[in-house]
Amino acid sequence: MNILMISPECAPFSKVGGLADMVSALSKQLAAAGHDVKIFTPLHSSVRRAGAFETALDFMSVHMGLGIEEFCKVWKAPLGKAAVYFAEFNKYFERSGVYDGSDNEYRFAFMCKAAIDFCAAIKWTPDVIHCHDWTAGLVPVYLNTTHMHTPLGRAATVFTIHNMQHQGVFSPKVLDYAGLPAAQVYKPDNLESFGSLNMLKGAIYNSTKLSTVSPTYSKEIQTPAYGCGLDGILRFKSADLVGILNGVDLEEWNPASDSLLPANYDFTDLSGKAACKKALQKKLGLELDDTLPVFGVVARLFDQKGLDLLAHIMQPLLQNMRIQFALLGSGEKWLEDAFKNIAKVNPSKSAAYIGYNNELSHLIEAGSDFFVMPSRFEPCGLNQMYSMLYGTLPIVRNTGGLADTVTQYDERARLGDGFKFEDATCEALYNTIGWACATWYDRPEDISMLRRNAMHKDFSWKSSAKEYEKLYRWAVSERAKAF
Repeated sequence: MNILMISPECAPFSKVGGLADMVSALSKQLAAAGHDVKIFTPLHSSVRRAGAFETALDFMSVHMGLGIEEFCKVWKAPLGKAAVYFAEFNKYFERSGVYDGSDNEYRFAFMCKAAIDFCAAIKWTPDVIHCHDWTAGLVPVYLNTTHMHTPLGRAATVFTIHNMQHQGVFSPKVLDYAGLPAAQVYKPDNLESFGSLNMLKGAIYNSTKLSTVSPTYSKEIQTPAYGCGLDGILRFKSADLVGILNGVDLEEWNPASDSLLPANYDFTDLSGKAACKKALQKKLGLELDDTLPVFGVVARLFDQKGLDLLAHIMQPLLQNMRIQFALLGSGEKWLEDAFKNIAKVNPSKSAAYIGYNNELSHLIEAGSDFFVMPSRFEPCGLNQMYSMLYGTLPIVRNTGGLADTVTQYDERARLGDGFKFEDATCEALYNTIGWACATWYDRPEDISMLRRNAMHKDFSWKSSAKEYEKLYRWAVSERAKAF
């Protein structure tokens, strides 16, 4: 199949979160399976120009509404057997971050239309266009309206919801610039939402098929608790919605070959993990003691991730249990300050690196004994999967992709690969960390068993990519019925 991915970010070139990893890894897997995969994304000023960049189009015309003709340059870089195409348009993408701008509705309306015009410019017609999150939400709308009767209009659209919280809600004035017929699309059963324009809602209505990044999250978002106001629409479209679990890029996340670690290891010999733990303790100034369990955290410090729960209980945890914490993250200032202050008061027991450091993130995954993810909701989550591959046992809330990937420790049956709790409360998190701590000290043979179970799990993209292939073929078949 000819497959076009449209995404605001794509690792390793640009990355804010797991969306970039998913687009990159899935594209590489699909291309390796023989599909012609092209990724269209903006050339943000933050793009790391890794690998062989070359010019794809010196000059491309993008026809917007109101008779506006924008001009951009398109660059190309390989990504495995896939190809990434970058739209260079400084008016909208010469910014410090991927989503920086009070004009995001215009920036990503341009991205959507530029992706469509790019296909025409290179005379290439995809069988399926895979759109990622609200930023690509206008593409299915274009294909059902202004481009319905063009060659591209026959392409099926698959829209992946990565996070229901981010919906792209703006003034409907952007429709003039986008060149979309307001009378046709600005309606309650399309883009209109409480007097505003909702790009995610429009994509849900107009896409051939919908997916999200874990089976449990696909069910959760059809409820008021997780649907962020669109649960009714998702129930209406439920027959077209599937949940496909994200995978892990094993070229980057594999303890046996990870070049960022001081020592490599696998489940047959964990001596390298012990060396990583010692290196982590030394790097962060923690007490060098291999008998103390290290609890790692790598996360964005926001409400969704539930790290406020940890901030409230960390001092009592350090006072009442013989444990250490290693945290890497950034986000809300009060949370950053809280973790820095706890580390200042407990320098041998707790460390907080505020910011992002890729090498340290790998070292925390490898050198920790447990990994804490108390998310209030988690569409998929990748860190719990990285952790299990690295023999680091996850402590997670039983939600979304965390529920789908972590198997609860059963003390009696001596089964499982992690520790799960239900309620997003300080008490539940405190007790679960206590449970993990007690297991560490009282049942070390169970810790070894849990590690073996975790490290044997298959989180590769191979099986998930096959599920997407099925979804694409289903979408192509459905789209053909419209003609």
